[in-house]
Amino acid sequence: MMAGQHHWGMVIDLDRCTGCEACVVACWAENNIRLNPDSAFHTRRAILWIRIERYWEGEYPNLKARFFPVLCQHCNNAPCEPVCPVFAIHHSSEGLNVQIYNRCVGTRYCANNCPYHIRFFNWWNPEWPESMTNQLNPDVIVRTRGLIEKCTFCIQRINSVERQARFEKRDIRDGEIQPACAQTCPTDALVFGDLNDPNSRVSRLAADPRHYRFMEELGTDPNVIYLKRVELNA
Repeated sequence: MMAGQHHWGMVIDLDRCTGCEACVVACWAENNIRLNPDSAFHTRRAILWIRIERYWEGEYPNLKARFFPVLCQHCNNAPCEPVCPVFAIHHSSEGLNVQIYNRCVGTRYCANNCPYHIRFFNWWNPEWPESMTNQLNPDVIVRTRGLIEKCTFCIQRINSVERQARFEKRDIRDGEIQPACAQTCPTDALVFGDLNDPNSRVSRLAADPRHYRFMEELGTDPNVIYLKRVELNA
């Protein structure tokens, strides 16, 4: 664990995920992610801060669909951090992989070094129809062309709750901070919280025997923990 007061992390229970992509839509709306037209997908330049990987198990006709949410893993040993020539990426004392957009010059070294393919280069300046401009989140900047962007665990929400807790001179309550994806998930498959708190829900789930980390053999030490799907044989 990190030495800071908090160490934010997420547990994703694959046994609960139905692949509905409510988390994808919530992330898009919360973080002012630009629209992805067909042309962006066809040229493999679409931007999604969280995606649902779909794969199949079994042989026809006994196929089963499986869903796997993938977002920034906020690695404690992040391979994207040491390759940035302008130090636009750093690891915070609270376990977050932080992207400083004012420093980013778009070299894309970090995206090339990320084994999870969750960093995206903004090829175009974002545009929205006039009818959609009022839905933009005033707490999140609109990133311009030429920058790398990714999931931040909705850091604007984390900062807001931390400021309010300091103002009220109290500790942050478990579950008080909810990234948009976790807040929106209808099956409660995504759980966010403080891994430094042994009594937090996320810490208890992280100790579940089903837990594992995505490609943990690479030594990246992610702060996103997955719980294996349970299969019951008839």
